[in-house]
Amino acid sequence: MLRHRHHLGPLTVQRGFDPEGGPCHTYLLHPPGGVVGGDQLELDASVASGAHALITTPAAGKFYRSAGAWATQKQAFRVAPTGTLEWLPALNIVHGGAKVKLRSRFELDEGARLLAWDHVGLGRPGSGDGFADGLIDSRLDVLHQDRPLLSEAIRLDAASAMRRAAWGLQGCGYLATLLAFPAGPQARDAVRNAFVDVPGLRFGCTLLPVGSRRESAEDRGLLVCRWLAETGELLWEMMIRAWSLLRPLVLQREPCVPRIWST
Repeated sequence: MLRHRHHLGPLTVQRGFDPEGGPCHTYLLHPPGGVVGGDQLELDASVASGAHALITTPAAGKFYRSAGAWATQKQAFRVAPTGTLEWLPALNIVHGGAKVKLRSRFELDEGARLLAWDHVGLGRPGSGDGFADGLIDSRLDVLHQDRPLLSEAIRLDAASAMRRAAWGLQGCGYLATLLAFPAGPQARDAVRNAFVDVPGLRFGCTLLPVGSRRESAEDRGLLVCRWLAETGELLWEMMIRAWSLLRPLVLQREPCVPRIWST
């Protein structure tokens, strides 16, 4: 149930949907459709104890060419004890010439559960925009009971060697991260096996432990999955495939694809 909603500016949500008789599916809307230099989008979402929220978006986000100012998107999520959050937005398309700051922070209490993804497309290859210039400054933080599980930053300049290097994007124009918590070795191995030798895809995943415990069959931690893809369509299909695989293992619930994904 969506109990409280407050918005200032164009970023808002529709009423909740209940297609699976439990978790509320919420569609986050940005009617202007795109973000320009100087714009600031801020999302602050809290999931109460025992609640389950699935939040998605109806269309790709777009960051347009900037005349010099940064476009900023900040997202903060808090999940109370025994709460569950699924944060599953559509692709962010960063146009050539854009200057974008992306900030995402997840704060998880004891017993909280999380499935979240983020995926970015560089330029618009079909329109001849190969992201020849532009800058992305991104930061991701995941905390469990105020202790960091993951804290990372990436600064991607369109002219950087990272675009083509074997240690970087390897020439791929689409990149994604998926987070699952709490996950164990079974979930990690299942995802690894599902994405072996997919043409046009580079994939890897790591299970980060909570604390300093040595891994065992019963250990649970933060599963971090990464993709590099040559096309946005392939990346989207693989993300949904991974979510469908992990949802029963991490949330003990069968997949229920939001209907907006089919429109």
